[in-house]
Amino acid sequence: MKKSILKWSLATTLVFGALGVQGYVVKPVEAAETQNHSNQFYDYLITKLVNEHKIYRNIAHLAREPRVAGTEQEDEAVEYIKREFRNYGYRADIQPFTYVGYTPPHTTELQVDGYNEQLNPDYFTYSISGNVSGEIVYGGLGKPEELGDVTGKIVLIKRGELSFSEKVLNAGEAGAAGVIIFNNSEGSLNGTLGEHNDQFVPAISLSKAEGDALLASLEAGEVTEATINIEGASTGEKTSHNVIATKKPTSKLRGTNDIIVIGAHHDSVAGAPGANDDASGTAMTLELARILKLFPTDTEIRFITFGAEEVGLLGSTHYVNSLPEDERDRIVANFNLDMVGSRDAGDLVLATLDGEPNLVTELAQATSTRLNGEATPIRSGGSSDHVPFAEVGIPAALFIHSPSEPWYHTPDDTIDKISKEKLKDVASIVGTAVYQQAQIDRMFKPRKQQAKKVEPQMFLEEDLK
Repeated sequence: MKKSILKWSLATTLVFGALGVQGYVVKPVEAAETQNHSNQFYDYLITKLVNEHKIYRNIAHLAREPRVAGTEQEDEAVEYIKREFRNYGYRADIQPFTYVGYTPPHTTELQVDGYNEQLNPDYFTYSISGNVSGEIVYGGLGKPEELGDVTGKIVLIKRGELSFSEKVLNAGEAGAAGVIIFNNSEGSLNGTLGEHNDQFVPAISLSKAEGDALLASLEAGEVTEATINIEGASTGEKTSHNVIATKKPTSKLRGTNDIIVIGAHHDSVAGAPGANDDASGTAMTLELARILKLFPTDTEIRFITFGAEEVGLLGSTHYVNSLPEDERDRIVANFNLDMVGSRDAGDLVLATLDGEPNLVTELAQATSTRLNGEATPIRSGGSSDHVPFAEVGIPAALFIHSPSEPWYHTPDDTIDKISKEKLKDVASIVGTAVYQQAQIDRMFKPRKQQAKKVEPQMFLEEDLK
């Protein structure tokens, strides 16, 4: 006899009340109807269990200060994440890895004699520390023929044609004591010199407006001397960490050989508390670990927070590369959570490396359609921790809001900009999508799909018997 969804839900609620979540087992009579009811029930249950206030509190704790990779602040975040996983009943493993990294300066200053307008200099990644003074001169685009002999001088250079490192090296070879590079388009200038080089001289950046105004004063003979002061910058071997918590299949008899990875990066850029980028994804990973711990699953689920994402996806790359091939082949999905809570960002999108759908997007679009009435759109996108997974053929997608908020990578990425509504929405979509694949009833699960382009959902013939 068929039950209405309301009666079915009431009946299963009673079962949960008596046995708890892990005591619940469905024996479908009519497969399609039961599967539909099961999805609706678990959608409702997981969504109700998502505690956006708990996610928010974890973000607030993590975003008290920047968590730059390889620093004491990142180490403190790693220990906090480990404790939270353990509080939820997991064994949390810390995976260290080393790399040659850059510590940004804590002080970046520019003083120009005779210039009264405010200047807001920034550093280039791999800028060296130093306190240098000298006559300020204009060096065009920083080409050798434009520089001439600038021994002991501070050279003002415009962005364009040459890389930042070429400009700095050219000026250093011409004898410059320091370099100021200003933007050739509106806005501030955030850049990198690419890698450490012993031939670099202290170099800072200015916005286009600041550079144009300073050049005008220089050409008018109003300024003559400048001082660049950079303190705290260094390059050397550093250690960062991944934090890994694993939920093994509940039933060994009915377990599969599959692995699902849910992850986010816990590091931030220098100077930014990183509430949205990416304390939001880290805190959501913790919350999904708490919730999914309650449910019976036939698939192994790994919850991972990665270090050193901001300096080149180093943590996720190390993790993927360190996996034995047979273990790597068992991973059927990577859900990557990055910048999932800003009130001022755009709508949620699913970004895959090649812009094509895969198992992750298929699951997430199905659940977002059920929860929100429409499927979350797919687009192409890299620059986050789903990339190393995708590059070895693992179905992977980035969950992110687009366009990003105005204070991305700035000191204003703070907890007061976080939307609890967005946290609830993304956590509900991901939690229900993961559980749709990981629940013990395997009857309607699609095949593992490793190809770049996912074909329409397919079922194993033997599963339908």
